[in-house]
Amino acid sequence: MKLFRYTHQGQSRVGVMPAGQSSHFADLASLVTDVPHEIEALFEPALRARVAQSLAQTPASALKPLAGLAFEVPIAQPPKIVCMGLNYADHAKEGGNARPEYPSFFMRVATSMTPHNGPIVRPKVSTQLDYEAELAVVIGQKTRHLNADNALDCVFGYACFNDGSLRDYQRKSAQWTIGKNFDATGGFGPWIVTPDELPPGAEGLRIQSRLNGQAMQDANTRDFLWNVREALVIITECMTLEPGDVVITGTPAGVGYARNPPVWMAPGDVCEIDIEGIGVLSNTIVQEA
Repeated sequence: MKLFRYTHQGQSRVGVMPAGQSSHFADLASLVTDVPHEIEALFEPALRARVAQSLAQTPASALKPLAGLAFEVPIAQPPKIVCMGLNYADHAKEGGNARPEYPSFFMRVATSMTPHNGPIVRPKVSTQLDYEAELAVVIGQKTRHLNADNALDCVFGYACFNDGSLRDYQRKSAQWTIGKNFDATGGFGPWIVTPDELPPGAEGLRIQSRLNGQAMQDANTRDFLWNVREALVIITECMTLEPGDVVITGTPAGVGYARNPPVWMAPGDVCEIDIEGIGVLSNTIVQEA
C-alpha cells in the first residue's frame, strides 16, 4: 500500500492506494470506520491488515483521483528525524572526503519539512540552496539494539526525501545541523510505501534528482556504504527508535555545490526526487517573503 496525508475541507485526511495504483486512492475512513484518521494508527499490524483487506475489496470505480489533492507531509510530527551523511562513496569523494569509517549523523526538526507539491523556501540570508535526493525510512515500532536479522522488522515504510541544504550555513561550524534546518527546506513524500511492495531494505532501487527536468543525481540504493539494515543497527546502538521516527539515509554524487560552477536551487525552479518503486516527490522553489 501507499499511505499519505492530505487536506480536505480544512481537515487532515489519510489516503490509501493499492499496489500498482498511481492515480487513484481510497480515503481511510471509507475502508475502516472505527480508527483515528491518522497514519500513525496504521502502525498497528492488525489494523493495517484490515485496511489492506478492505482495499482489496474496493472496486476501482469507488476510488478517487489524486489530481488536485493538497498533500501534507506523511508524518506530521516525527519524534525524531535522524539523518545520515556521506553514505555514498561517490558523494563523499566529490566533497573532498575520504571514504568514512563511520556514518555522519545529524538531526532535522519538523518545521524544516515541506510536503509533495509544497514550496521549498529559499531563505533571505542565503542563495546557496542545494538539493539532495534521499531515501526516507519510517519507523513503525519502538526498538533498541537491533541486529542484522531483525533490523528491518521495525520499518513501517519508505518515502522520498529532498534534504535541502544551505551550504554556507552548513559550513559555518563543524556541525551541519544549522544548514539543514531552515524552515520548509526538506521535501518529504509524496507517500509512504509499505515494505511488502519493495525489495528488503529498499535495496537495488534507482534514485534520481531532477532540477527543471534535468537529471542531477542518478544512483542506486545498492551503492549505500551502510544499507538500511546496517544503518538501523548502528543507530539503535545509541538510541531508541520510536513509532513515527524518520531515518534519512544520505545522498549520492551530483549535488549542486560540487559542480563547476555550483548549481543552486532558485525561485521558480522545480526539483523532483524520483525513487524507483516509491514515486516522485516534486517541489517548487520560492523566495522567503
